[in-house]
Amino acid sequence: MALGDLMASRLVHSSSSSSAAPSAALPNHHTNHLVDDHLPVENGPDPRRDVPDEEPPPPPPPVALLPQVVVLCEQRHEGFDEAAAAAAGPSTSGPVSKWRPKDRMKTGCVALVLCLNISVDPPDVIKISPCARKECWIDWSSSSSASSSKDCILLAACEAHQTLPQSAEFPADVFTACLTTPIKMALHWFCNRSLLRDSMEHNLIDQIPGRQNDRKTLLGELNWIFTAITDTIAWNVLPHDLFQRLFRQDLLVASLFRNFLLAERIMRSANCSPISYPLLPPTHQHHMWDAWDMAAEICLSKLPQLIADPNAEFQPSPFFTEQLTAFEVWLDHGSEDKKPPEQLPIVLLSQSHRFRALVLLGRFLDMGPWAVDLALSVGIFPYVLKLLQTSAMELRQILVFIWTKILSLDKVSCQVDLVKDGGHAYFIRFLDSLDAYPEQRAMAAFVLAVIVDGHRIGQEACANAGLIDVCLRHLQPENPNDAQTEPLLLQWLCLCLGKLWEDFPEAQLLGLQSNAPEIVICLLSEPQPEVRASAVFALGNLVDIGSPSLNGADDDSDDDEKVRAEINVVRSLLQISSDGSPLVRSEVAVALTRFAMGHNKHIKSVAAEYWKPQTNSLLKSLPSLANINSSNVYSPSSLIQGSSGLASHIGPVLRVGSDNSATGRDGRISTSSPIATNSIMHGSPQSDDSSQHSDSGILLRENASNGGLNYSRSRPIDNGIYSQFIATMCNVAKDPYPRIASIGKRALSLIGVEQVSMRNSRLSNGGAHQGETSVPPSSNFGMARSSSWFDMNSGNFSMAFRTPPVSPPQHDYLTGLRRVCSMEFRPHVLNSPDGLADPLLSSSAAPSNMGLDILPQSLIYRWSCGHFSRPLLTGSDDNEEANARREERERIAMDCIAKCQRSSCKMTSQIASWDTRFELGTKASLLLPFSPIVVAADENEQIRVWNYDDALPVNTFENHKLSDKGLSKLLLINELDDSLLLVGSSDGNVRIWRNYTQKGGQKLVTAFSSVQGYRSAGRSIVFDWQQQSGYLYASGDMSSILVWDLDKEQLVNTIQSTADSGISALSASQVRCGQFAAGFFDASVRIFDVRTPDRLVYTARPHAPRSEKVVGIGFQPGFDPYKIVSASQAGDIQFLDVRRASEPYLTIEAHRGSLTALAVHRHAPVIASGSAKQMIKVFSLEGEQLTIIRYQPSFMGQRIGSVNCLSFHRYKSLLAAGAGDNALVSIYAEDNYQKVAKVASCPGPIITLGGFPNNDN
Repeated sequence: MALGDLMASRLVHSSSSSSAAPSAALPNHHTNHLVDDHLPVENGPDPRRDVPDEEPPPPPPPVALLPQVVVLCEQRHEGFDEAAAAAAGPSTSGPVSKWRPKDRMKTGCVALVLCLNISVDPPDVIKISPCARKECWIDWSSSSSASSSKDCILLAACEAHQTLPQSAEFPADVFTACLTTPIKMALHWFCNRSLLRDSMEHNLIDQIPGRQNDRKTLLGELNWIFTAITDTIAWNVLPHDLFQRLFRQDLLVASLFRNFLLAERIMRSANCSPISYPLLPPTHQHHMWDAWDMAAEICLSKLPQLIADPNAEFQPSPFFTEQLTAFEVWLDHGSEDKKPPEQLPIVLLSQSHRFRALVLLGRFLDMGPWAVDLALSVGIFPYVLKLLQTSAMELRQILVFIWTKILSLDKVSCQVDLVKDGGHAYFIRFLDSLDAYPEQRAMAAFVLAVIVDGHRIGQEACANAGLIDVCLRHLQPENPNDAQTEPLLLQWLCLCLGKLWEDFPEAQLLGLQSNAPEIVICLLSEPQPEVRASAVFALGNLVDIGSPSLNGADDDSDDDEKVRAEINVVRSLLQISSDGSPLVRSEVAVALTRFAMGHNKHIKSVAAEYWKPQTNSLLKSLPSLANINSSNVYSPSSLIQGSSGLASHIGPVLRVGSDNSATGRDGRISTSSPIATNSIMHGSPQSDDSSQHSDSGILLRENASNGGLNYSRSRPIDNGIYSQFIATMCNVAKDPYPRIASIGKRALSLIGVEQVSMRNSRLSNGGAHQGETSVPPSSNFGMARSSSWFDMNSGNFSMAFRTPPVSPPQHDYLTGLRRVCSMEFRPHVLNSPDGLADPLLSSSAAPSNMGLDILPQSLIYRWSCGHFSRPLLTGSDDNEEANARREERERIAMDCIAKCQRSSCKMTSQIASWDTRFELGTKASLLLPFSPIVVAADENEQIRVWNYDDALPVNTFENHKLSDKGLSKLLLINELDDSLLLVGSSDGNVRIWRNYTQKGGQKLVTAFSSVQGYRSAGRSIVFDWQQQSGYLYASGDMSSILVWDLDKEQLVNTIQSTADSGISALSASQVRCGQFAAGFFDASVRIFDVRTPDRLVYTARPHAPRSEKVVGIGFQPGFDPYKIVSASQAGDIQFLDVRRASEPYLTIEAHRGSLTALAVHRHAPVIASGSAKQMIKVFSLEGEQLTIIRYQPSFMGQRIGSVNCLSFHRYKSLLAAGAGDNALVSIYAEDNYQKVAKVASCPGPIITLGGFPNNDN
């Protein structure tokens, strides 16, 4: 099968299986449900199901409930941080510099010296006296005065003690004959030693028909075979640098050394050892000479016939076919760890089998960068470069693939050659062709992106060749109703455009004239994060960052069309600043920082105006600022029109500088300044309304000149955009992903707004120092509005500023305060662990020569290039191992489900107790399904992992290092595969970790804010995860429920709760995709289904007349999707069947006003509830109390502590309980629980067997 067909068959299959977009509202991830998909309408039973004795539908087999969806395991979740680290390094590294020598060799002169006998004078020479003798000779290892030994190449026929051959079968000068007429010399020598010596006339060798440069003749065929064999011998024997120097830098030198290899073989048969400088290892016994002998014999056997009949058809030698077959065998079994294929040089010379040779070469290059380096060291570059001039249609796909592999290794040194030879036009034509597969056209887009990457000549050539129009045309479906193009192609079309526009104003103008923003903006809602990030990259490179101006002068050269286009671009970027993928948000942050660079003067002035004392003129200029609390939801549209909600997202500042007299020469602010008295001293009774906007950790410094850099547009754009930009970047500066937060801080620094470092002494070192007191976890970037400037100077914080010290407050403002905290002014280092430097600007320290290098670097292009460095034609062996591991786990899970459904579920035996040593008690716990591991966390978001069979700690780490702490829930993702740990914070931030069971090996996979923009959400966000659909549900004290698709890393639904109170509990159905239940603070219960048009499918108030909040809610165990359990803080547990009525069919009065936790087993018919009164109760689904747990099983019989959390094992009869006051995590099982047996043969995390009651009832 041809390489193009291989690529198509594999890539199209993988594409259709992984990225096809279903037409339904819910992705069809789970296809083997056997349950009826209808639910009753809101507030009442389904008319078709109101028969009391109606039998429920038959349950599906257990395998139907084993989720098949796997999320967050793409390459972007493996290499994002690595790409960030690589972005700070050079663009090329590794083997790139080895294949292309820096210096080209040019032969200056050639001398043929005949050395007869140096010590004996020729007999026919009459010498004069005195005469020169040895002075005219130099030793072979010495250097002459004319040139160094490095630049000299010397070839000699024999060593000093040897005598040249004197035989009738050899010419008088064998060495010279080998160097000048190698083919005839080789054939004569071979003929005398083969079976042909008696049957063939030797003079026929001198009559070989054809020309050496015509491969379709016998002489040309022999010459080509000879070249292939000698190149192969040299490549396999010589060091690669020496091979490059002698066989690839100069055609004449290469020809001489090929012939020298023949001379060595022939003369060694005559007991002579030719020598050379540089010295070559022996090659005369290399086994490839046998291949030459065979090819020579075949050709000589045809020689008499061809001479007798000049018109006879020439039959080519089977040499190249056989060598290609040998190469193909190596490809089937070879690897990087094995000896390289010795036939690699022959592949380049197989002209009569060019297509097959290129296909095999492509397969070899696909094995990895090491293979590309080997092929380049052989010399494929000029060969494949010349092939771009051919019009052969059958070579297009394979040539594009080969060039993709070459440029995935070397992205710099090939640019000039490709443009000089017009290679860019070849790839533009291929990109524009519709007969190629999208994945192959994506490769062409990649090649073009490399050609224009930082290469102005390449940018100009591609722009003139119409690349912009080609890319934009293929970004749009021909029919608006058609599905979008292959994601990989969309991704690389955007990256290609972005690289073409990067720092190239003329190309940017062409893009704007071609309506590029509107076309690319449509891709910001694509389901693939890579496509969205690439679209952001392209749009970001359309943003004008202005020109460096030291005097701040504006020019009026920009036209209105460009301004409107830029507004449209920035508005779109602001709207997706809360995307679920760090890859996308990182690109948005980088693009918006470019915007800040170009508009820093105007943005800075808008920020300064806001924090000045509000006057009528300000309210007129920014009318929306007077309406700050008019909206609950932070919507881009509202801020575009005005910037409502700006204050809550930016928060006030601790210092406002200006260009007027309020700021002294030393950067201090006079206390008599209205800015100081009204903005900084807002704790004072004299402060006006602006004081309420001055309590966050932000510092504004309008007086900073950015170190002489004043990037600015010709004129400002809409102030609403500037206001929204400030609000958005303040959110970005608090992003849960560290690198993105650092970019946000850098963008704020460009406009003179800086975040103040606040050290939380209690969280950092466990105690408060003198002059400092501990701070509540909620105090960080935006502190509560009740905390004032005086509060912070009365001992709450030690603050670090980037600016010179502020004059201390006057004493009349400090009446009654006994101690004033000293304020430490020092630069706040924003360097993050990902290696990003943060050269912030200040008026006193920033050098005047700082330019565009202060902008953060985009990652998406370099990270995306890594895709083509990996194998594209073969599947990974890791997939087979993962599938085997999953099958084994599915079998174990099925056995566990069957056993736990038959168990008694009387969890009376405490099998483990773990003192977590959490200061604030255990907030959440989680039992892993296939290993004896429990994960626990506290309110400070400390994560601790423990092996309860061995009673040993496994790992401990912080969810994040910010001072704003608070935990909501722990969830397990991909439980049947390499599981991930989701940590949901109470502020709505979600962080997902892998390798969390490896000591110190945890790694952040992704992080995002699930409720970004919902100011009223507070700090009571609740979550639940649905593996079958890949949906994460989030809500809280807000009117909406947010549905995140973690496969797309995208918010896919916002459901209105239709309730007057917030949501206190969420539970996703494990049977029906897209269905979940919610419990509210007003004790009501609702069920939603994202597949239905109205979303809301059931409403009930089962806890009435009580009004305490719902503490826990869940779907009942088993396969019935119609029954739920709800528990309120009042202590009652209600069982509901949504098919029949909104009233509960069973009520359990479990606790009296103190219920704190509810756990519902996924498969076993059991639930558990916990109480603040140090009690756990276990019930059957019929309401029978199976177990009550009050005391520890110790001699003293201590109480178990107030119960903060309960969680069941996924498949076993195990219950984990976390206490709030003594921080214990206890695990309960049935009396006959047995420790598990570890399965050592299975790769990955430990898989366990056993651990179940030994009964069959």
